[in-house]
Amino acid sequence: MGSEVSRSGFPLVQVATVEDLDPPPALSTKPTELISYALMNAYERDYSHLTVVSEDTRALLGYLNIPRLKEMLKNGMVRETDHVEKAMQKFQRSGKVYKVITMDTPLEELEAFFNEGARGSGSQDFAVVTDGNRRFVLGVATKGDLEEFVKRRPA
Repeated sequence: MGSEVSRSGFPLVQVATVEDLDPPPALSTKPTELISYALMNAYERDYSHLTVVSEDTRALLGYLNIPRLKEMLKNGMVRETDHVEKAMQKFQRSGKVYKVITMDTPLEELEAFFNEGARGSGSQDFAVVTDGNRRFVLGVATKGDLEEFVKRRPA
């Protein structure tokens, strides 16, 4: 088995991408759904984050961080009978730069995003994986997914 080379004679190195993590499909909820329903869906699939999309346009509005939601319930900040919009973390539409993470994003970029955020905005626990035009949510990748991939990958 010979190694492939580029036109200039340099060896081709296969770069691992987000697709190699095989992220599970995103599970989306709507702002008007009950928190209890969103929690049930997250528990059934063992998801730590749910995306929140518009009922009309399916545009990405924000997300539910399930560990944070559990704390909010425990502290009485929200109830299971409240709507998701009361507990969701909203994406800022103006003045904020978002890093586009696609299935083709190299894992080095994903790691940098987890550690530094978009343009140094701070560490992130998860990334919403979209198509290149940010029209469709394809999945969610977490720091844990990346750490597990690194553990399984041969050196």
